[in-house]
Amino acid sequence: MPATDEKRVSMYLKRIGFTGGVTKKYETLHRLQRLHLQSVPYENLDIMRDIPLSLETDALFEKIVVRRRGGYCFELNGLFAWLLRQLGFSVTEYMSRFLRDEKEIPMRRHRVLRVSAEGADYLMDVGVGSMVPRKPLPLICGQISEQGKERYKLEREPFFGYVLYEWRHDEWSKVYSFTEEQQLNIDFVMPTYYCEKHPDSYFRTMDMVHMFTENGRKTVADREVRLFSPKGVDIISPINNAEYEELLFMHFGITL
Repeated sequence: MPATDEKRVSMYLKRIGFTGGVTKKYETLHRLQRLHLQSVPYENLDIMRDIPLSLETDALFEKIVVRRRGGYCFELNGLFAWLLRQLGFSVTEYMSRFLRDEKEIPMRRHRVLRVSAEGADYLMDVGVGSMVPRKPLPLICGQISEQGKERYKLEREPFFGYVLYEWRHDEWSKVYSFTEEQQLNIDFVMPTYYCEKHPDSYFRTMDMVHMFTENGRKTVADREVRLFSPKGVDIISPINNAEYEELLFMHFGITL
């Protein structure tokens, strides 16, 4: 590993609070995913402010690690894939259709990772701005993963390929799907441009921020800050831009 990359890996691990030794085992993957989701926010704030995004590794590292910002799936899973490869894991990237709450079949606009460890393959994802598995999900159809109060599983369907399901409202519901066509970084440039610029893009509708905590999560939707914990939900509605930016820094570490 080049010295420059060694330093960047060390900075990245520090950014997510990962300490101790790194192995090529499942336990390392689990810790990396859990800590990443609790340290790096999902957010679309640059898109909402018409600040151009870049999927190049140097730009992503500068934004997410050096400036301690977040991003959305094309950014977060892109840089996370780089980290995993630097640590010696085999990573394959796929394009996904996000199906949760969709009434029609949507375009492919989500980036997901297939990661190998100890002879097994796992679905990994640190780029969803809502509920998502917090530990790697074995690529085994029908196997239910209990994650606290949440339950997930994968199935295979003729059109969608792999489908991630969640147990929601007392039934299994689709989260997203992906087929096994390997994608290169350049393949994500067109869909991310759509998400950034198209007037119909969901990511241009309002500020969205999401980050997990040890016992819950915290979110921003249309500038309203919500703090979820076992005790319930605290809602904070800032009265001006200064208070809003203070809340972003206080709860998500974001400086605009």
